[in-house]
Amino acid sequence: MTTRTGSTSAVLLVIAGLACQEVGAAIAVLLFPQVGPLGMVMMRLAFSAVLLLAIARPRLRGHTWAAWRSVAAFGLVLAVMNGLFYLALERLPLGVTVTIEVLGPLVLSIVASRRASAWLWAFVALAGVVALAGGGWDRLDPIGVLFPLGAAASWAFYILASARVGREFPRLDGLALAMAVGAVISLPFGVWDAGAALLRPEVLALGAAVAVLSSAIPYALELIALRRLAAAAFAILMSLAPATATLAGFVLLGQHMTVIELVGIALVIVASIGAVRSSSRAAREAAEPIA
Repeated sequence: MTTRTGSTSAVLLVIAGLACQEVGAAIAVLLFPQVGPLGMVMMRLAFSAVLLLAIARPRLRGHTWAAWRSVAAFGLVLAVMNGLFYLALERLPLGVTVTIEVLGPLVLSIVASRRASAWLWAFVALAGVVALAGGGWDRLDPIGVLFPLGAAASWAFYILASARVGREFPRLDGLALAMAVGAVISLPFGVWDAGAALLRPEVLALGAAVAVLSSAIPYALELIALRRLAAAAFAILMSLAPATATLAGFVLLGQHMTVIELVGIALVIVASIGAVRSSSRAAREAAEPIA
């Protein structure tokens, strides 16, 4: 396989992973009337944990207390991030929710950058958020907006916690254990929200499908893609998440967006791509030897 062909297939894998994620989110929204957002969170984390534990078979002995604290913190972040995301989906369109959520890693990359030009992308992202509100704040539930903002902050913490756990545990071990912790944390809230619906086989089957579509398949596709694609190019492709979310919301949920809201989503995507490119350029310059 040529390099060009390999890169093209990797791009398609990333896009397919994004599509699976948003289809999973759309199915989750359709399940809300039966299990509620917190019930959906519990099912997603529980089924994902079972799947990851079966694949990774993590070793439980030989880890320090600091490592276990990192796993516990990571699990808490997973539970909070997913909980806020699904609570947002109950009140806001899928495209708007994902667009606001990606502000978390975007702001983190801008703050971590040493280039002044990175702040340009912060203003572009801000313009995108203002444009999202341009359709009228009355169209966006005020409390609903707070949920994806909280999810955005949680996503930034997720990146930091994931990196720390990755240093403490090999392969998928840390993620599998953290997912189990997140499932346990979400259990009482999920049972309270979903109630007897959790005893229905068809509901559990759809919950498992959401876990596979939102977690297992995207992660596997991304893992394969990263073997053929530069990290910077991968990050840029992941910046397209608001676009795939908007499309999934329109096709599967009938969620229509105004022109100015679409402009806002486009601006956030541009800001994300610009921030990634700026960060990559700064990393290359830092790696260059000083003559």
